[in-house]
Amino acid sequence: MSLHSIKASSIEEPVDTPITPLLDLICRRRAVKHYDPTYRLTEDEIRTLLTAGALAPTSFNMQNRHFICVVDPKIKDQLSVAAWGQEQVRDASVVIVLSGNRNAYKNTARYLRNVPPSLRQTFETMIVDLYKENDALGRDEDCRSVAFAGMNIMLMATDMGYESGPLIGFDPEKVSEIIGLPNDHEPLLLIVIGKGTKPPRKRLGLLNFEEMASVDRFGQNAITGEVEADVLDPEAQSHSASPEV
Repeated sequence: MSLHSIKASSIEEPVDTPITPLLDLICRRRAVKHYDPTYRLTEDEIRTLLTAGALAPTSFNMQNRHFICVVDPKIKDQLSVAAWGQEQVRDASVVIVLSGNRNAYKNTARYLRNVPPSLRQTFETMIVDLYKENDALGRDEDCRSVAFAGMNIMLMATDMGYESGPLIGFDPEKVSEIIGLPNDHEPLLLIVIGKGTKPPRKRLGLLNFEEMASVDRFGQNAITGEVEADVLDPEAQSHSASPEV
């Protein structure tokens, strides 16, 4: 059924959501909080996760983010304290700190190195003029770039048979100090990845289509009905986590 046919129709009929492999993967990706502290990811597995993150889009190809992969138990312990004692930071196989690089736009030679010289010159002027006097835009770009990469990493982890969870509950100054971030890098997101030992909690509930989306203009709700995530993932569990006792 096309969007225009939905708009033209005055009859609301349930439409089955086609279950594609990607949608199934998205549904299986859940935030897990309990991990096997003895399990370790290999370097190749971490490279795969980083590759997924690197392939996420950034404005002008700036790649204005840096991934710090923490596997040392002592450093994870410190990060757990900085994350207000959240145990998954201590127990997960790897904690990836995603930081925004506020000055990335200045080093055009780094991220435009494969661009033809004539186009590079145009881009350099455009990029510097856009960001040099607009710190708010620069931080927005950092947040977008980190968010895109973070979702790629978590979906890749799910596809590899692991669990993951994003965290924003941490002291950014303490995290920066623990992992030695330079002043122009801000920790924006932590992602924990490993072997889950308990399933995630049942979903708290998703908004209906008409509550979260409009067509053509805000508030014009041509698409209605419930999001079928629980139908696609009825147990609301990761495929490798053990049931909670």
